[in-house]
Amino acid sequence: MTEPQQTGPLETGPLETDDQRRAAGMRVRREVLGDAHVDRAVANVTPFTADFQDFITRVAWGDLWQRPGLGRRERSMLTLAITAALRHWDEFALHVKAAVHNGLTDEEIAEVCLHTAVYAGVPAANHALAVARPILAELRTQDRDAQDRGTQDRGTQD
Repeated sequence: MTEPQQTGPLETGPLETDDQRRAAGMRVRREVLGDAHVDRAVANVTPFTADFQDFITRVAWGDLWQRPGLGRRERSMLTLAITAALRHWDEFALHVKAAVHNGLTDEEIAEVCLHTAVYAGVPAANHALAVARPILAELRTQDRDAQDRGTQDRGTQD
């Protein structure tokens, strides 16, 4: 008989404090979304939005994104499909970048959009592809520019 799979957070047990969940959530949030996005979100917190930001940091990032059942690649695929299906385009765009950071290829992101068409509708998938295309092109240009700078730097050291 096999042991049941752990269903709680990866790094801590059930007695974890809110402060621990908040710290772990902020770390994961930064790893997935990037420092620039998280810094902007934190800078824009108001008394009206503070509880919500704390909630998503502790629950979405401190708990859900750390669960052992799925890796970050799979969670990114799900997040892309769900945000496209619900037509939450700003969130979708944010998570296209996160998905690339989590190891998805352009082709895999296109496949997620294609798969979404069957279950959430062609208009949602069509728009998802339209949102993803320029983001992916920009990321690829940034990658090429960084590689070119690295090549130039190495060439001047000889």
